[in-house]
Amino acid sequence: MSRSADQHVADLDKQPHEVAAMFDDVAERYDLTNDVLSLGQTRLWRRAVAQAVAARPGERVLDLAAGTGSSSLPFAAAGAQVVAADFSLGMLRVGKRAHPGLDLLAGDALRLPFADAAFDAVTISFGLRNVSDVDAALTEMARVTRSGGRLVVCEFSHPTWPPFRTVYTEYLMRALPSVARRVSSNPDAYVYLAESIRAWPDQPALSRRVAASGWTGVGWRNLTGGIVALHRAYKP
Repeated sequence: MSRSADQHVADLDKQPHEVAAMFDDVAERYDLTNDVLSLGQTRLWRRAVAQAVAARPGERVLDLAAGTGSSSLPFAAAGAQVVAADFSLGMLRVGKRAHPGLDLLAGDALRLPFADAAFDAVTISFGLRNVSDVDAALTEMARVTRSGGRLVVCEFSHPTWPPFRTVYTEYLMRALPSVARRVSSNPDAYVYLAESIRAWPDQPALSRRVAASGWTGVGWRNLTGGIVALHRAYKP
């Protein structure tokens, strides 16, 4: 898609503290904004993640990039011991108010404060593309997962039908920032998010990176026509 020279382009080389500060700024209305911008699809995607993780009573589940902790609620409801981790203190503050029963923790995906093989499942939704070193994060997730444990990555991806992909890209780069200006406390953050989604690898490319990071049985399925892909893998 061509863009005029005066259109704003986000800086995708942000440092981790800059990305964290950006999420701090949008924390108060983050869940509401996501529902609006996704046209209600966020809830469908969360259900798909919960089904893929298939948390069972007594299991330990690490939910990375958990934000306010909303994504962790289905695992807790299933009886699992959930740790909801995020590097945005603003998100965690909102989450502690909204979900006081959750175990919310400030954590860096590149240096997880957990022992080897500490979890039965690790999941990350819409956060992997914001990590400064994706491959190192995937390797670190493998380190803290027990043998036979599972990984579920839910991330924006590439719609598979070319006409739909064109329409989606137009929405992403033009309509999404416009809508964000009406509902978000920091619309510039959503310009960055739109650019980061557009620059993210497609489904096969991400699967190859997961497999190269110490995971086996890697596969994915598309949600909403490939706008989102749900990647699954296991720790050997």
